[in-house]
Amino acid sequence: MLGGPTFAPGPLRGVLSVPGDKSISHRALIAATCVRQPVSIANLNPGRDVRATREALAALGVTIESGATAVTVTGAPLREPSAPLDCMNSGSTARMLLGVCAGANVPARFDGDASLRRRPMEPVAAQLRAFGARIETCEGRLPMTFGGTPGVETRNFILLAPSAQVKSALLFAAAYAGVSITVGGDRESRDHTERILSYLGARVRWDGRWVGFHPEPLRALPIDVPGDFSSAAFFIVAATITPGSSIIVRDVGVNPTRTGLIDALQQMGARISVRNSRNVSGEPVADVAVEHADLRATVIGPDLALHAIDEIPLLAVAAAFARGETRIDGIAALRSKESDRIAAIERLLGAVGIPVTVRRSGVAIVGGTPVARGAVVATNDDHRIAMAAAVLACAAGPIAIDGGDSLDVSFPAFLSTLASVRAGN
Repeated sequence: MLGGPTFAPGPLRGVLSVPGDKSISHRALIAATCVRQPVSIANLNPGRDVRATREALAALGVTIESGATAVTVTGAPLREPSAPLDCMNSGSTARMLLGVCAGANVPARFDGDASLRRRPMEPVAAQLRAFGARIETCEGRLPMTFGGTPGVETRNFILLAPSAQVKSALLFAAAYAGVSITVGGDRESRDHTERILSYLGARVRWDGRWVGFHPEPLRALPIDVPGDFSSAAFFIVAATITPGSSIIVRDVGVNPTRTGLIDALQQMGARISVRNSRNVSGEPVADVAVEHADLRATVIGPDLALHAIDEIPLLAVAAAFARGETRIDGIAALRSKESDRIAAIERLLGAVGIPVTVRRSGVAIVGGTPVARGAVVATNDDHRIAMAAAVLACAAGPIAIDGGDSLDVSFPAFLSTLASVRAGN
């Protein structure tokens, strides 16, 4: 269990940037393959998850070339890969590329690492079967085989639960098949796919509950990926809970389907301001300024939790420092992320003396004075839990984790970026 870094306490000061948004990077690569001319993508996320999508697309016949500041994607008719597509630890890669293959009618087999093999694939497979795809899973999980789409059947879909990845798989299937579809039953899940397809010229209409897609020839417009809000979130929370902190995170994507963390923290009394708002490649972007603040407990309901689903461990860390009991509801899906993140929240806060009460679909946390107790926190190779431990350590004292390799999934430069705002003290 030993062998990971030990995170030190202390305030954060200065100006920083974070890597390109991971969710948008996946979608930018895939959407660019639908364009007839080469597409330039700047600030692509450098992590392992996006590399999984990039390498899988290359195996399907897409040319992706790296330049000094951008990659260039040149689409081509997709071909059947000679080996299973290795999705590594990326659920986005597996689910969205299943939609691509279904729309393009290109047989493929999908696999991934042990963690990804535990995550559910049946929700996306079932929707794409209705589209007309022949898909076999291993008891609803990977390995998964797509055998072809003899003909498009259903064109009107209802999501059984809001899922940006399932919705995106259907939209990419429609884009490759050249058909119109509608998708209902959403609940304002991430709309990055709708935005990037619309930016490139497709006719897309959406209102947070319903999406209508109509294919049009897409334009070879350059895509500039904004900074990843989920990466910025670690520094936003660390500065909020740590006395003496004052930071600005530049050029961050502030898509309202992603910024539930800011809304929840402001309910708790956080001092966060969004500045210099603008639009970049169809996405809202801004600079986020944060100063330390004393927090009070709040109730985070399912709708708000959906817009902060990747940041729930960080909200739990903030709740550990808030006066009173904070309740976070509607987060049962965290059981099947890269790790069981509800269990990870229990371990993480338990290491600083804060008990967590687990409810049927959420958690309750009574804030206090978290103090690190010398334990090594198990992350189960989950990158977000590893970085959440670093955030907690900023205000609670030194915290060690069992390994740091998972940081390469989304934020390889996390440790050096953290050190850079520590150096400003």
